[in-house]
Amino acid sequence: MARPHELIESHYGSPEDKQRYLRHLFNEGAPHYDRIGWIGSLGTGQTYRKRALRLGGLRPGMDVLDVACGTGAVTQAILRVLGGSGTVVGMDPSPGMLNQARARVRTRFVEGEAEALPFPDNTFDFLTMGYALRHVTDLHRAFGEYRRVLRPGGRVLLLEITRPTRPWALALARFYFRDFLGWMVRLTGGNKTSQEMMTYYWETIEACVPPETILGALRQSGFSEVNRRVDLGLFSEYRGRK
Repeated sequence: MARPHELIESHYGSPEDKQRYLRHLFNEGAPHYDRIGWIGSLGTGQTYRKRALRLGGLRPGMDVLDVACGTGAVTQAILRVLGGSGTVVGMDPSPGMLNQARARVRTRFVEGEAEALPFPDNTFDFLTMGYALRHVTDLHRAFGEYRRVLRPGGRVLLLEITRPTRPWALALARFYFRDFLGWMVRLTGGNKTSQEMMTYYWETIEACVPPETILGALRQSGFSEVNRRVDLGLFSEYRGRK
């Protein structure tokens, strides 16, 4: 099993417990998630997402799967890039997140997990996953499923936040994501679960395997043209082609 990070024993003790914990965390925190995201990105999230999607090869006319779509932020950016030509399906394991997404974005949403995608082989031209790679159980299983549902020549784009390597940058990122955003969530009326969500968010960033491991898992799963683009030493865009 190629875990994106070791088990965080303060929250769960097994892969099965992890999935139950995540389902509870995201179901309960869903009503506050969009506000957290807007604060965390300082309102620039949609601009960045559209740019990353275009650089990753998304074009009008494509059929797209947005894995772990959450409340639909990346899904919405995909629709704007497609411009009315093509289709997008958003998928997430959390019913609470999907309820928020359906109220926000007009497209098809389904419940499902990355390691067992509920779609036939060769269905999509493009597959995205936004800031949720740390939440899968097994990188190889997830990437194998991504490759299976992509058509020949299809592209994958994984957006993720990567632990900085420089000590000062690591300290700054820890303060921002764990302390400052946690304080902002409390200040703006977030519930206890949404506050815990921010703590866990940083814990998984800090514990995540290095980028080389993720790139290697993509290659081992059969993807070609595998590469990583980085913004500000923090925002990673992992890309590959079937």
